[in-house]
Amino acid sequence: MQVGKPRPIILRLLRWLDSSVPPESLTSGSDGAENKVDWLRVLPFLLMHLACFAVIWVGWSPFAVAFAIVLYGVRMFSITAFYHRYFSHKAFNTSRVGQFIFALLGATAVQRGPLWWASMHRHHHAHSDRQEDAHSPIRHGFFWSHLGWFLSDAHFATRTDRVKELAKYPELRLLDRFDAIVPLLFALAIYGFGAWLETAAPQLGTNGWQLLVWGFVISTVVLYHATFSVNSLAHGWGSRRYNTPDHSRNNLWLALLTLGEGWHNNHHHYPGSARQGFYWWEVDLTYYGLRVMAAMGLIWNLRAIPVDIRESRKIKR
Repeated sequence: MQVGKPRPIILRLLRWLDSSVPPESLTSGSDGAENKVDWLRVLPFLLMHLACFAVIWVGWSPFAVAFAIVLYGVRMFSITAFYHRYFSHKAFNTSRVGQFIFALLGATAVQRGPLWWASMHRHHHAHSDRQEDAHSPIRHGFFWSHLGWFLSDAHFATRTDRVKELAKYPELRLLDRFDAIVPLLFALAIYGFGAWLETAAPQLGTNGWQLLVWGFVISTVVLYHATFSVNSLAHGWGSRRYNTPDHSRNNLWLALLTLGEGWHNNHHHYPGSARQGFYWWEVDLTYYGLRVMAAMGLIWNLRAIPVDIRESRKIKR
């Protein structure tokens, strides 16, 4: 197959904002798209990590650190409750307006759009720990399962065939296509908030740049790797209660770090449950938050695991 000419730099840069522009390796006929990384496209991801060192210049304040922790928690909940349990598994119901708000909140975590996230996660469950599973540490190693897979061109596009019921909403398709817009506006809002606090509440000892570095950059990078750890660590580190056809494991420490996602063997046993900590002693902060939202009438029909299924397929000790 003939290899086409490299596209102008402007088209490659457009991919930072418009995910409908496909990777060049998938349109030019070049081989190796599975492992090919367009480093220009992932440059913002790399710069986000390097920007953490800006803390040397902006310093810190108790308010900035607390702000970063709060935004980590809020956005981790947005990923676990909305991107994962709602968009990927339909573990509860909500209104169309609520669905869009949840998508917006999830987008602030800078982990692409809701359709892309859900389509990739459904693909993971369909092929868990087999060769087709893009982020299996068993098949592809720790580094690839942690972050290499989503940097590759082959996994850039949204698999709309796996999220047909979500793709029918134009607002979700728009948000998915321009998935960088919400994080960009979010970062600007954080900077503006910090700049306002510098004059409105100088006793807090913060400013725009400091709040941007702590509240957006550092918080986002920690959020990245905590989320990625469910792929790279939860299929090899921990205990197994259920005899699932993969290597998923339960891990308390990951569950605490990810607000309940560490009960990964539970989840692979019954993915549709809104609760991943199946027993009272398995801390699942996301589920507790969903219960509060249900009590407020924001969501409903929280799906529970039937008792007979919860007690089935247990590994005998």
